[in-house]
Amino acid sequence: MLDFSSLLLAAALSGACLSITLFAIWFTAPQARFMPTVACGILVLVAHVVLFWRYTKDASPWLCQIVLALLSFGFLLICLSAMQYLGFRAYRRAVLPTLAAMAVCAAFTYLGFDGVGFQITYAVVTALLAAIGAMFWVKGDHDRRILLVVSFLSGACGVSFALCGLTLLAHGQWALGAAPDNWAERLNSVVAVACMTGLGALTLSLHHLQAQIELKAETMTDPLTGLMNRRALGALYGDRSFGPFMAIAMFDLDHFKTTNDVFGHPVGDQVLCRFAAVIRKYGRTGVDAFRLGGEEFALVMSRVTPEKAHDMASRIGVAFGTEIVATHRGPLRSSVSGGMGFGAAEGRTLDEVLAEADAALYAAKRAGRNRVIAQSRAGQPEAGPALKTA
Repeated sequence: MLDFSSLLLAAALSGACLSITLFAIWFTAPQARFMPTVACGILVLVAHVVLFWRYTKDASPWLCQIVLALLSFGFLLICLSAMQYLGFRAYRRAVLPTLAAMAVCAAFTYLGFDGVGFQITYAVVTALLAAIGAMFWVKGDHDRRILLVVSFLSGACGVSFALCGLTLLAHGQWALGAAPDNWAERLNSVVAVACMTGLGALTLSLHHLQAQIELKAETMTDPLTGLMNRRALGALYGDRSFGPFMAIAMFDLDHFKTTNDVFGHPVGDQVLCRFAAVIRKYGRTGVDAFRLGGEEFALVMSRVTPEKAHDMASRIGVAFGTEIVATHRGPLRSSVSGGMGFGAAEGRTLDEVLAEADAALYAAKRAGRNRVIAQSRAGQPEAGPALKTA
């Protein structure tokens, strides 16, 4: 059976290997910025374990301060890595209280109250682990089963450190003069090793999930405008049944080829981005914008009447007509044509509604452009008036 010292050294070796693995993954995927932070945090904890093992052999006051500082700082780095991963930016909320507690701990330890120093450090670690578990549970948007395990492991590890502090507090051990040795410490050595190993493995799983999400976002997003692309349209609405309160507006920028030929493709890209910015302003719950390719765009609207859908498409056309792009030939205004396709009470497929919108769009082109056309109830396109801009 392993004794306490052997368990500490085994934990240090395991942590060092895990840290090296995380650094290796980061070198192959540098966009995962949380990886080096958690790897550094684990390395700091490895240093803590090694020095704590040394402290059990030679209880030097200065070594005690270093050991306690490394324990707090290591878990602070792991907490910061969790904040990076989840998108929290208020790093000061974790850094400043932890550094203040480390300073207070150092002061008590310097005065000979190393037991108080251990209690403060255990309280800090418990708070940091509780914060990690809470952040993952509240803000995580990945597989909830993985997040539940992360929260559980963080909580279990935090409880083990809390028990160590409470045991010292209950026995009134304000000055130890040696490494604490009780049932809570031995329990913590087992629980902490198990939990941190599990959290390390889950870090790799979360990195894999994040990579999948980023890859999916890239394949579903138009790189020029930032709007969703045709693939995203199929993924979101390909299996939907379009009812009577759903509609699709298809847009095509007028004379866009001429714009590219006369002003150049960089100006053409600016025009596309301007229209994307206009259509994005009308985004809300139930309204999704897509760039289908080239100068074609689509707006899928839910929970709207046909009249309101047509009105929204017309307002987008009018707003775009007011946009001015500066060019070497002077200011450039562009216009857009649109066609409407609507769902039905019996339900229609995405392809059916897109085909209707596409037919109406070409009718708008034939009618003189710069207008939005919707199919009439008789199935014939109704030519709307040209869109008026200020």
